Amino acid sequence: MILVFGGTTEGRKAVQVIDKAGKTFYYSTKGDLQEVNSLHAIRLNGAMDAESMINFCKENEIRLLIDAAHPFAGQLHRTIADASEELQIPVIRYERIYPPRNTEITWCNDYPDAIEKLRKIKINRLLALTGVQTISKLKPFWLQTETWFRILKREESLSIAQKQGFPEDKLLFYQSENNDSGLIKELRPDAIILKESGTSGGFTEKAVAAFENNVKVFAVKHPAMPDDFYTVDGEHGLRRMIEQLLPGFYTLRTGITTGSCATAATVAALTTLLTGKELTNSRIILPDGEHISIPVSQTKIKEDGVSCAVIKDSGDDADVTNGISIVAEIQYYKLSGKSANEFFHHLPPSGYSSSCPRRGAQRAGWWEPNSNDIYLPDDQITITGGQGVGTVTLPGLGLPIGGPAINTGPQQMIRQNIRHILSALNIPPGDMQFEVCISAPGGEEIARRTFNPRLGVIGGISIIGTSGIVQPFSIEAFISSIRKSMEVARASLSPRVVINSGAKSEKYLRNYYSELPDAAFVHYGNYIGETLKIASNLKISHITLGIMIGKAVKLAEGHLDTHSKKITMNKPFLMQLARESGCCDETIYAMEHITLARELWTIIPKKDYAPFFGKIISLCYQYCVPLLPHSELTILLVNENGDIFEKSCQV
Repeated sequence: MILVFGGTTEGRKAVQVIDKAGKTFYYSTKGDLQEVNSLHAIRLNGAMDAESMINFCKENEIRLLIDAAHPFAGQLHRTIADASEELQIPVIRYERIYPPRNTEITWCNDYPDAIEKLRKIKINRLLALTGVQTISKLKPFWLQTETWFRILKREESLSIAQKQGFPEDKLLFYQSENNDSGLIKELRPDAIILKESGTSGGFTEKAVAAFENNVKVFAVKHPAMPDDFYTVDGEHGLRRMIEQLLPGFYTLRTGITTGSCATAATVAALTTLLTGKELTNSRIILPDGEHISIPVSQTKIKEDGVSCAVIKDSGDDADVTNGISIVAEIQYYKLSGKSANEFFHHLPPSGYSSSCPRRGAQRAGWWEPNSNDIYLPDDQITITGGQGVGTVTLPGLGLPIGGPAINTGPQQMIRQNIRHILSALNIPPGDMQFEVCISAPGGEEIARRTFNPRLGVIGGISIIGTSGIVQPFSIEAFISSIRKSMEVARASLSPRVVINSGAKSEKYLRNYYSELPDAAFVHYGNYIGETLKIASNLKISHITLGIMIGKAVKLAEGHLDTHSKKITMNKPFLMQLARESGCCDETIYAMEHITLARELWTIIPKKDYAPFFGKIISLCYQYCVPLLPHSELTILLVNENGDIFEKSCQV
């Protein structure tokens, strides 16, 4: 059994992740104001001291604690640590993502330090956006200096302010849509004070509003967590850590893509090259900004570079690349001719850590997605393919012919992480040139068991991955997970459920339906028909099917299971659709030579988009709507750039 401490955005996300296991767990908050929709969570309200927490864990056979509480809930973090130590139960800390610490902000270790710094530069008008609980902590300051506090408009908060004797005319209340910049303009404070509450706490937006109005910003640093907490900062990391600490909780384990493996090997090799420190775990940034740690299996230090290897772990997905070694070798030199060794030899670690899953070992090397990462042009990071990585021989993959079969997503991940390491180690890029060679020993043989030869990739595997995470594949288990996700979506009371194939399409559909809760978005993978049947059984009234062209052309032909192992693109079928849509002979001829369906977006003239793609949507609708006799169905076709095409369909 799992016990989660929440009351935050991270708490809600933790509920969504755990709900997918379809097993009962406990979700605890101090109050009852947070609304959480969950099929399997048993809600607990009220604070626990160490004794009551220990007793509860014993009585309910709790085997794992998840601390997703506010970072400044210091007493709760200490209580969880005490219970963990007493019962020898592991704790996962679901941490927030924190923006990099801007040097224009005055950083304070705690509230006494903040008061000292505010007084030192003689702040006479202060706007406190630190919450009602900090009125007492800042009392020595506001008793002597004009101060406003913005708080939640509820009896509990008003009572706390009154007990401290804070003047009511200086209380401000959160509105449904806060305008921080407007408030600052109205009050004209000398400074604002914030808690380092992370991206989910709106920290950046508040600081930017102050800077735009030439107002100083003070921020109290978030406190350190207990050293023995396992730290994650996203949904993928949380699930993978639960899988590790509580084996069997999920039916199937998730895995990591070859792209994530290549990135992790690159990060480990570059870190060793720059610092001399060998890593046992490589901490990388995924495309969504989340961090995960991946074990490093081997490091080789050479005269002119470093290579590191990572073992591909596909989880419980039936992937032919599972267990293969993905190797990254990195070299660098100065374009001016000065050797890299002269420039970087014995560079100090600058606080870098091996980024193992334990919190204490991570803190010194806590890297965050940073829009201010060192700028290093793409052409100064060369990525090549070595042994076992395929070569592209046909157009349509979005990669240069003759180049390595390393998809755009993994290449972007590698470049982003290289830039981030340079920023974290405070290394100016100067005129450096990095060369990264990705190899996969044994990949030539494995590739023969894939569709690579048919797609024009010869001599090895492809380095792929959009999200960086492999969702486990098993027909029975996957469909079961779809059902659980659909049940959670229904329980969220969302007016619409949006089903989609994966991370890329979901990103675009979330923007399209920005008002819907996270739980409303469900992955169908390839099982469109099964997902629609589940929606019908659950009596979900409004369904949107988001689909990209590769699956759409299969669905338009009547294939409700679009897996490439069962069905491939039918070019004669597409050519016939093009004729019926009025496309010219040149377009129809070009279709005969495409490798992937996404090439249709480039060979179909835009004037023919409406008739051709509209026909595909209509055919998809024709095959799907009989499965939803009591639901309203919308189909959205999504292209590679995130453009969305919709056609009103009637059968």
